[in-house]
Amino acid sequence: MQVKILVVDDEKGIVSALKMSLESDNYKVIEAYTGDGAIRKACSEAPDLILLDIMLPDVTGYEICNKIKKHPLTRSIPIIMLTGMGETGRIAGLELGADDYITKPFDLNELKAKIRTVLHTTFSHR
Repeated sequence: MQVKILVVDDEKGIVSALKMSLESDNYKVIEAYTGDGAIRKACSEAPDLILLDIMLPDVTGYEICNKIKKHPLTRSIPIIMLTGMGETGRIAGLELGADDYITKPFDLNELKAKIRTVLHTTFSHR
């Protein structure tokens, strides 16, 4: 089974770089650049994990996290928040149900380690 990761960020360069790197590790990457697109793809694609930027052009990642965690089809999907906001952003995201966070700019190896940890925890509880 190929693990699907939804990457949500309005910076196309970040999405492209993450897609290339994650696909080289045999993940299937789904892309979204807005909050609305993130919710649509979370419902239609049923990803195993969402990497969610906080600063999006239409709504905040916090709002998207909250909607995903309240929706019956998506509430069990783990979310790793991508933030440039530091500690304040981390706490708010975790309180809304995010499973982890990473601060931008991030180390790709650290992000991949967090992805593996969250996926391991998720799959071991299913």
